[in-house]
Amino acid sequence: MMRTIIREATIADAEGIAKVHVDSWKTTYKNIVPTDFLDKLSYEQRTELWTRNLSEEGNIAFVVENLAGQIVGFTSGSISKEKDTGHLATIYILKQYQEMGIGKKLIKEIFSKFNVLGFQSIMVEVLEDNDARLFYQALGATLLKSEQTKMAGTELCLLIYEWKDITLLLERLRASDFNNWKGIH
Repeated sequence: MMRTIIREATIADAEGIAKVHVDSWKTTYKNIVPTDFLDKLSYEQRTELWTRNLSEEGNIAFVVENLAGQIVGFTSGSISKEKDTGHLATIYILKQYQEMGIGKKLIKEIFSKFNVLGFQSIMVEVLEDNDARLFYQALGATLLKSEQTKMAGTELCLLIYEWKDITLLLERLRASDFNNWKGIH
């Protein structure tokens, strides 16, 4: 397993997060969203987006760095004082770093933060054609509903998953060394 460092993101990470975001979209959403949309994604626009996101109260983000200090993945979420449910907004890992347990480590970090903040229930939205839905299912998320959404002029199916109580998942993630980890079922 490749050694990595996971830490809470800062505004100084916006550019590195933006690069992972754009590059991951181009591999993850290839053949899901129109190519011309993906071709128009820019590091500059995403850097501005992440600078804003990381500045806003209620947003949470973690980055994973390789030993050279390059950001190779990230996760983000948000909290709402009005609701008792946290929102897992993103989890992206560069293709060459996938299937190494990094996603589980990122989930462990952000869910631990949600837990400390008093959130037990977490929701996530994912496009039906995105294989990340299988990752969420393997981690025990249950499908709440599906709805149609429009992205780049294309109708897509959006799936909404929920972890009703992240306590058991966090216990298993904390106890795991991630070697040969095949889910919690």
